[in-house]
Amino acid sequence: MIKVHLSKLLGEQKMKISDLANTTGLHRNGLSKLYNENTDGIKFDTLEKICKALDCDISDLLEITEDK
Repeated sequence: MIKVHLSKLLGEQKMKISDLANTTGLHRNGLSKLYNENTDGIKFDTLEKICKALDCDISDLLEITEDK
């Protein structure tokens, strides 16, 4: 299972989903799905834009965990 840490990263930087959407040009709905970990895929381009905007590595954003 892959855990998405977007909510944690946004909280640490005191950013809202709408701020990230404005910075990256990504759609708010898609970012909301990632934020709530309610998506089944993500494009490399999207990962790159998020990581650049949050000044983080992919490993800060995504984590592989054991299925429960």
